[in-house]
Amino acid sequence: MIKTSFLLVLATLCIVSCTTNTEKQEVKNRFPKKLVSFEPYRGNPVFAGTADSATWDEKIRERGFILKEDSTYFMWYTGYKNSTGDQIKYLGLATSPDGISWKRFRDKPIHTSIWVEDMCVVKSGGQYYMFAESKDDVAHLLTSSDKINWTDRGGLDIRLKDGKPISTGPRGTPAVWKEEDTWYLFYERNDVAVWLATSKDMKTWTNVQDEPVLNTGPEKYDQFAVAMNQIIKYNGLYYAYYHASAFKDWREWSTNVAVSEDLLHWQKYPGNPIIRDNRSSGILVPDGSAYRMYTMHPDVNLYYPSDTARNREVFP
Repeated sequence: MIKTSFLLVLATLCIVSCTTNTEKQEVKNRFPKKLVSFEPYRGNPVFAGTADSATWDEKIRERGFILKEDSTYFMWYTGYKNSTGDQIKYLGLATSPDGISWKRFRDKPIHTSIWVEDMCVVKSGGQYYMFAESKDDVAHLLTSSDKINWTDRGGLDIRLKDGKPISTGPRGTPAVWKEEDTWYLFYERNDVAVWLATSKDMKTWTNVQDEPVLNTGPEKYDQFAVAMNQIIKYNGLYYAYYHASAFKDWREWSTNVAVSEDLLHWQKYPGNPIIRDNRSSGILVPDGSAYRMYTMHPDVNLYYPSDTARNREVFP
């Protein structure tokens, strides 16, 4: 009897161990290190507000966006004056040959007709599409053919699954993915959750479902706020980089990642947050050999994948 009980215990331990190892391998396969493990560049921050109250971009905030085209990095960012009553958020542009040393395109905003922040830029068919929050956290679409001059196309018309307009109020932090002829819009409402709507013409967006696709919690790190920043596709899976807060007053944010097979059902990375210490609004930028991570709030910080050879040079 004792021998039988001992064998049962061993068998149970083996099952638990094998299950744990299988789960760990599955997580490793679904969340490759190059997409979740980063180390900071020792020269951070690589870009910040001027700290000069005489300039329009005394401070920067929230999600900017970076695209690398040929040998140039383009970064759109939000600037504002912190020390005066005029705190309207304007759109700026900076460029860089290496993604480290940045030069402002000009000493004034590149677009001033509307409040612009939390932008996401998608290039399609030679045209640039910017989805950004405007005043009162209402997402707008802007278009450009040269990355500099932008035309506001108005607020996004988002509908419930039955075609009725969603209720009035915020619909911000738009993160957009395009696949074939369908545009996928991830948006948050008061940062309590993320919804998904699709469109063929970018004029009317219809919820895929009227329930969120990404909720806060139950994990502590994203208990009080979530908002998507970017979606990429890698080895047939979709990865959403999102920022979150563990605090009711949102005094601190983190950068996190989730994976999906269908853009609708998301599994959060068990190792979240991937970047802490109030470094948020993170996006990945391919540099030709690896993915870099940039966190855009409250200033721009650069991170390299932990397992790249370059890291051994950058981080002696």
